[in-house]
Amino acid sequence: MTEHTFHREPIHHLARITLFGFILTFIVSRVMVFLIMADEVPNFYFFLRGTHVHHLNYGIFLLAWVCGYSVFRRPMGRASEATALLYGISLGLMFDEFGLWLHLGGSYWQRASVDMVIVVAAVLGLVGFATTLRQFETKHFWAAIILGIVLAGFGVVLYTTGAQLMGPRLQELEAASSP
Repeated sequence: MTEHTFHREPIHHLARITLFGFILTFIVSRVMVFLIMADEVPNFYFFLRGTHVHHLNYGIFLLAWVCGYSVFRRPMGRASEATALLYGISLGLMFDEFGLWLHLGGSYWQRASVDMVIVVAAVLGLVGFATTLRQFETKHFWAAIILGIVLAGFGVVLYTTGAQLMGPRLQELEAASSP
């Protein structure tokens, strides 16, 4: 058995590519849905026998393909970067509609979707931009403690207020597009 030397991309680099694909996909998805609902662009929704196939399904199929490719092909170099980008895109498609699959229906504009996108982006950001444990200094420890307290406070505020994410114009558009 021969020993192979593999060039693996640093995890931070791949996480940043994934984060880029994730955020870009979330923004493009939200913008397209808003434009479709406002009749500014043609309706690109896919319907199968009268059932709207939500884009989270595209994300699920893309994620299944990306995971299979990652497991069986073990991409390296440019292929690992493309895989990371596709992984981010699939996550963006899925978590943009997190509220729909969490509650098995309801409004596209559910707050749970945006909250989960923020959580996933934060985790990818931490992996992509965090220093290694050996480089973790006292100042980083205190910054992490402060960030944890702020995030916990943000979670409490989100939980207790139950604030509406949608403004009157979005509520109007959604009501007009409902069957």
